[in-house]
Amino acid sequence: MSVPKELYYSEEHEWVKVEGDKVRIGITDHAQSELGDIVFVELPEVGDTIETDEPFGSVESVKTVSELYAPISGKVVGINDELDDSPEFVNEAPYDKAWMIIVEPSDQSEIEKLMTADKYQEMIAED
Repeated sequence: MSVPKELYYSEEHEWVKVEGDKVRIGITDHAQSELGDIVFVELPEVGDTIETDEPFGSVESVKTVSELYAPISGKVVGINDELDDSPEFVNEAPYDKAWMIIVEPSDQSEIEKLMTADKYQEMIAED
């Protein structure tokens, strides 16, 4: 199970990569393995605002539909259009090709409330 050290993690299994004044968000390797084969990804529009702990989209697998929860609040400034045609990227490369949205955080300090890789690994080990 891959848990890159440079990322931050939410309790809902989203990862956050800080890129200057923006963040890139996706779901973790653990989350995609629990969901199974992803067949559809629904994402917000560029310009939408997301709120911490509120749904911002969903992923549909052969097993279930699961909501995506915002790890931080902010404005969506980019979405990964490739997931429309290739939702399987979520299973193949959750931290690379399957990033979901880019957000301009409304409060950078929210990032500090997320888990480090070590804390996230501890959480999923307890599941």
